[in-house]
Amino acid sequence: YLVVIESALNPNAVSPAGAAGLWQFMYATGRMYDLRINSVIDDRKDPIKASVAAARFLRDLYKIYNDWELALAAYNCGPGNVNKAIRRSGKTDFWGIYDFLPKETRGYVPSYIAACYVMNYYKEHNITPAILTKPIATDTVMVRRDIHFNQIAEVLNIPSEQIKDLNPQYKLNK
Repeated sequence: YLVVIESALNPNAVSPAGAAGLWQFMYATGRMYDLRINSVIDDRKDPIKASVAAARFLRDLYKIYNDWELALAAYNCGPGNVNKAIRRSGKTDFWGIYDFLPKETRGYVPSYIAACYVMNYYKEHNITPAILTKPIATDTVMVRRDIHFNQIAEVLNIPSEQIKDLNPQYKLNK
């Protein structure tokens, strides 16, 4: 449910600080986890590649802290800030370092807990899931040269805008 907090499931989300994609990777962190970012492509916006990178990043953070709340806090503000909060507070749990974390991060773990609750108990609160507008299943078409989305759309007989929506990592429509 973390991705709900990060981007509200919007692969084109970009934060004022420059984090991008579903998982809101900063440039340096994205590169550290093998996401390509250049003038043509931004893998931080690729739902599959970014999700794999986020899972690896969260795994690495958990290995450092052996605590999911601290790993989540570090995902939000970076391990340096969490380590600094641990040093300043003398505590090694999220609630113990809470007052020493950046303001945004103080709300991050509670937001995650709330998202988990809402996603699991939505029926009890009369919340109705949104109607799915994207295809339930897609396939991959491999191309060996540059091709414009309009060409793909014409061959597959689907709107080029849908091709763009399903491929948010491409900065150009080709």
